[in-house]
Amino acid sequence: MTSYDLIVIGTGPGGYVCAIRAAQLGLKVAVVEKRKTHGGTCLNVGCIPSKALLHASELYEEAKHGFANMGIEVTPKLDLGRMMAFKDEGIKGNTEGVAFLLKKNKIDAYHGTGHIVGAGKVEVTKAAGGTELLETKNIVIATGSDVAKLPGITIDEKQVVSSTGALELKKVPATLMVIGAGVIGLELGSVWRRLGAEVTVVEYLDRILPGTDLDVAKNFQRILTKQGFNFVLGSKVTAIDKSDHGCSVTVEPAAGGEAKKIAADVVLVAIGRVPYTQDLGLAEAGVQLDARKRVVVDHHYQTNVKGIYAIGDVIAGPMLAHKAEDEGVAIAEMLAGQSGHVNYDVIPGVIYTYPEVATVGKTEEELKDAGIAYTVGKFPFTANGRAKVNKTTDGFVKVLADAKTDRILGVHMVGPHVGELIAEAAVIMEFGGSAEDLARTCHAHPTLSEAVKEAALSVDKRALHM
Repeated sequence: MTSYDLIVIGTGPGGYVCAIRAAQLGLKVAVVEKRKTHGGTCLNVGCIPSKALLHASELYEEAKHGFANMGIEVTPKLDLGRMMAFKDEGIKGNTEGVAFLLKKNKIDAYHGTGHIVGAGKVEVTKAAGGTELLETKNIVIATGSDVAKLPGITIDEKQVVSSTGALELKKVPATLMVIGAGVIGLELGSVWRRLGAEVTVVEYLDRILPGTDLDVAKNFQRILTKQGFNFVLGSKVTAIDKSDHGCSVTVEPAAGGEAKKIAADVVLVAIGRVPYTQDLGLAEAGVQLDARKRVVVDHHYQTNVKGIYAIGDVIAGPMLAHKAEDEGVAIAEMLAGQSGHVNYDVIPGVIYTYPEVATVGKTEEELKDAGIAYTVGKFPFTANGRAKVNKTTDGFVKVLADAKTDRILGVHMVGPHVGELIAEAAVIMEFGGSAEDLARTCHAHPTLSEAVKEAALSVDKRALHM
């Protein structure tokens, strides 16, 4: 029986990063991965391929509608097959990169399904056939999440698709319905709208982007509507009838009322994700799950069974790759005798549409609910020199600071490249910085980042360019 210090089940962002950090710290490590390639959902059918298509489709739309305004005359022609090949090349490069890193760090990789047969023992049912029993001092469950299903709706990945199928469509649908106005639905809806689809988004709540700062969500919805999105809010899908001519979707008001039918060539079910905890032997091992089938862990990521830990999408918290990575590093360092830590108050979130949406920290609604007195500073990109000259003026930056201490509690942005700009906010919040600290920091001109400084100045009502 092969023995290890640590076995990580799952090689998504949390799992492979955990394994690498543990190996760096001198532990003998193995990983178990059920896919043929490493990287989990993120690299194979999630973050990476969706960003490739978002990038390519954004350039296509810019060439089609924006280049002429800059004196560049082109007539772009869509070759969807080559665009998909571009996406697949990006996936291949990233997954092979993870395989290289595992090998470089002398981590043994087993391809197959991992099953915990007790504390310290993992049975691997190999993809090539047969089983192998591995022994270890510690086990980290990093199996990620799966697509959330809509009751009564069958996903066939052709007419009714999940995010996975939406990344593999063979042609641009004339009409696309997206069920769910969250991050995944709006990103993939953006891809196919840019390529020519008419997109309708149905959302159970009366707003888009649940959990996001409401000011940002409302502004973002106006921008998407201007781009051509159709929104049906406060509504639920109760049935989908498929035929050779497409889908007939039954939509009813969430509060009850008369149903209506909406036609769509393709329906994307994007109502969220659920932790992947089945078939791991958790019940047999006595590992406790909560009501949402998430693994229950303590502050050190340990389950109720000694030696078994869990990180990422299978535990509570936002289902974000970078959250899982930080947890992977933290538990690896703890197992090596160090002090790992994750600051859950400073985990940024980004929506990679155009314009982008980026947030970190508390929303206004959360501060109000908690009874925390705060001040607000906002600055629009319409007043930013770089955004104006580039004609990318949609959106704004908002800084929320403690009314007494001026410490930054949250930063929320919608606008060009804010997925990169949010890092500045995360850094200053990690160090407990104030709006004044941010306002006094010199920012290069002309840059989009000046909008962040101006929003911080606006907290004290002294913005210079508005």
